Amino acid sequence: MLTWLIVLIVVVAVAVLGAVIWLVTQEMQRKRLQQRFGPEYDRTVAEKDSPRAAQRELAERERRHKELDIRPLSASARERYAREWTQVQEKFVDQPSGAVAEAEQLLNSLMAERGYPTEGYEQQLADLSVRHAKTLEHYRAAHTTQQKRDGASTEDLRDAMVRYRTVFEDLLTDGADDEQHHDRRNGHDHSGRDTDRRDTERNETHGHETDRHVTERQASASPRTESNGGR
Repeated sequence: MLTWLIVLIVVVAVAVLGAVIWLVTQEMQRKRLQQRFGPEYDRTVAEKDSPRAAQRELAERERRHKELDIRPLSASARERYAREWTQVQEKFVDQPSGAVAEAEQLLNSLMAERGYPTEGYEQQLADLSVRHAKTLEHYRAAHTTQQKRDGASTEDLRDAMVRYRTVFEDLLTDGADDEQHHDRRNGHDHSGRDTDRRDTERNETHGHETDRHVTERQASASPRTESNGGR
């Protein structure tokens, strides 16, 4: 067989293999992004010129997200935000429009404390979509109502509060399980008490029981007094 023919076959085989690898890689990327972004993937594909352009957009969101210092809330911070949300929710009865506005402000404060930049609504959506895609539509709908809250019906405002609450709870609890797992690995239980403290309490209890048993033995072994006749 001619040398040039052999070279041609090898080149064609390498090209075909490269094309297959590229297609497989693209399919794996598509499935990964679909799984991570859920409905946001379909929405982005519909907004872009092609699925490849949408995948580039979503991959860029992931890259940016990795550069952010996203952190879970401490237990005390979660309790504080939960109390503040309850206060905002209680205001809805008398001031539905104002309560919705305060709900968005509180949500923005929560985002900022978690490490999410809060400049620009569209950028907020892009940043949140990486880890909170499942509640992103709730945020969009609630924000739209909040923007026109003065002309919105009470039912629309109530729906916005419910949607804000869904996003709020998602942000509030995200990372909490990881933090608790980290605490346990470092000897802390869920309530914040560490293992050494529990051991100390058990030792103290055991010590009290031991002292009580020693006292009882000493009392039983004490000499008879004259009042009982020495018997």
